[in-house]
Amino acid sequence: MNSDQLNDLPEWDDERLRNKEDNEGEEWKPDPTYDACKALFAKWQEVVFLLKGIIGPFMEKKEEDDDMFSSIARDLYMDSQIVGVKIKSSEAGGIYVIRMENASIIRKLAQEIASTLLLFAEETDADHEHIEVVRNEITAFRKLFIIWVGTFEKDEFTDEWGLFI
Repeated sequence: MNSDQLNDLPEWDDERLRNKEDNEGEEWKPDPTYDACKALFAKWQEVVFLLKGIIGPFMEKKEEDDDMFSSIARDLYMDSQIVGVKIKSSEAGGIYVIRMENASIIRKLAQEIASTLLLFAEETDADHEHIEVVRNEITAFRKLFIIWVGTFEKDEFTDEWGLFI
């Protein structure tokens, strides 16, 4: 965990994420999916920042002092990083099947993080109010997630697995 950064997630990079070739001459048009994705990522950065306040002390334990909660904290941290990557990678190419697959993974991991925090609240000395703040931010994230998924448009690509048809 990098203590020099607030959340360890890379910054949003409009230059890299906007597909200029596909949108050449149409940059002026609104892109609700891109805008919703950018807002979703910003909210997730806030969640990660707050989450690190809870799990940081557990992750900093020395190996000999390691316990179940240190391992769970590291898993939560990795899951939070995967969510950030999946949000950003959803905009690479703008393919419906990839967006849906990433959205499914994001939903699953965000739900797991929120429920695992309940375990921290019951079984550790972690601040219960802080945990509730993080869970409330995940709820706010979920509301932005619903808006984001609502902007997805089916395209000509097919899902070889038949899940997102």
